[in-house]
Amino acid sequence: MPLSAVLRGLIVSLVAMAALWTSQTAASADTPGEFDFYVLSLSWSPTYCQDRGTSDRIQCGGPRPFAFVVHGLWPQYERGSPRNCDVGPRSGLPRRLVDGMLDIMPSPGLVRHEWRTHGSCSGLEPADYFALTRQANQAVRIPERFVDVETYLTVSPDEVEAAFIAANPGLRRDGIAVSCDSRRLKEVRICLTRDLRFRSCAEVDRKACRNDRLTMPPVR
Repeated sequence: MPLSAVLRGLIVSLVAMAALWTSQTAASADTPGEFDFYVLSLSWSPTYCQDRGTSDRIQCGGPRPFAFVVHGLWPQYERGSPRNCDVGPRSGLPRRLVDGMLDIMPSPGLVRHEWRTHGSCSGLEPADYFALTRQANQAVRIPERFVDVETYLTVSPDEVEAAFIAANPGLRRDGIAVSCDSRRLKEVRICLTRDLRFRSCAEVDRKACRNDRLTMPPVR
């Protein structure tokens, strides 16, 4: 077979493969607004600040002490989650919008990251997404024993979940999960419907911390 015919055949095959890959990628891309529920992730700020020191100036080095803060409001599928959805060409978040979230998300970098990674998949405009994030945070009551922790606490994941369930009527065991590292509590994750009612979430619950005991560093 002439070399030119071989090259033409190879080029045709490569073009066909590229077209197939492009169509598969487009079909599998996450679409803004298409998801099943939200996870509100609340981070125990003293654990985070133990690792970061004062490098995170507002959250860890400023005058205000933080306990539970909002890590994010994450769109979820029943299995898996969308991320980094294509919302078209947009400039960065307005400074006033970022600053307006710092009382519950005390890191400008975190606010921007959460929009890019999770908020972009909500199907909402940035201002609406962060307004919903604030509403979700207000919908969850922090148990009194975790509001002003002055000394190290030793707790079990079950105790943390039970405290949140007692403080939030309608919240159930299969709708909350504790996240940890090897020895410390890191986050509490609560599953919410799209209109911010408590709901179950089997996959999130399965990924919960399995340690028997955890420490909670004190609020500085």
